Amino acid sequence: MRGLEDRVVIVTGGGGGIGGATVRRFTDEGAKVAVLDREGGAAATVSGTAPGSKAYACDITDYDGVAASVTAVEAEFGPVDVLVNNAGWDLFKPFVATEPEDWQKLIAINLVGVLNMIHVTLPGMVERGYGRIVSVASDAARVGSSGEAVYAACKAGMLGLSKTLAREHARHGVTVNVVCPGPTETNLLAEVAAGSRNPEKLQEALRRAIPMGRLGQPNDLPGAICFFASDDAGFVTGQVLSVSGGLTMAG
Repeated sequence: MRGLEDRVVIVTGGGGGIGGATVRRFTDEGAKVAVLDREGGAAATVSGTAPGSKAYACDITDYDGVAASVTAVEAEFGPVDVLVNNAGWDLFKPFVATEPEDWQKLIAINLVGVLNMIHVTLPGMVERGYGRIVSVASDAARVGSSGEAVYAACKAGMLGLSKTLAREHARHGVTVNVVCPGPTETNLLAEVAAGSRNPEKLQEALRRAIPMGRLGQPNDLPGAICFFASDDAGFVTGQVLSVSGGLTMAG
C-alpha cells in the first residue's frame, strides 16, 4: 500500500492475535512499529517476529503511563504518524449478571484507554498536519450482541468518538476511521467463550451465523487497518468498515 514506508506506527494490544498480525503487516510495508501491550513479554514476542518494531510495556488505562510510552516511542523512532487502537477486553455475561466493577474495567480498557492514546498523540499530528488514527471496534457496536452489553456500548462510543474527531480534524490532515471485526479466533474470544455455559456450542453458533461459514482469523484484519493508515485512504475519514465474513452488512 502507498505511503506506509518509514511511517512511525503505534499498535496497542500489539502482543495479541489481531495486534500481532497488524504489527507484522506494517513492518512488511516498511513502517517502524511500536508494539504496546500491558504484557511486555507478549509485546516482545511479537516484536521478535517483526523486524523494524520495538516492544513497550504500557497500560493504556494509565494516562501518565501512556504519555511516558509515547515519549519513549518518539525518542526511538520519531513523531507518531499512525495510531492503531487495537487493545481491548471483553466479558461474556447478561447485563443483569454483571457488577459495577465489571463495567469499570470494560470502560477503562475499551474506551478510556482509547481516549488516553488519542489525547496524547493527536496534538502532535495536528501540529505536523498529518496523522492516521485507526480504531479497532467490533460489529457488536453496530448491531448489538447478547452477553456483551457494556463491551458493545464502549465500542459504540469508539464509533461516535472517531466520527467526531474526523470532523474536527479533517482540515488538519488527520483522518480517523474504524475497523469492526466480527467473531475472530483469538485468545480473547476463547476467554469470552469460556465464560459462557457451553463454549463449544457458542463458537459453533457463531460459525453458523457467518455467511462465509467460518470465524475470522487475525490475518483477516491487517489489510483493512493498513488501508485506512495508507495514502490510498487519504480522502477517507469518519468511516466504519466491518470485517466479519458478512455477519453484518450495515449500510
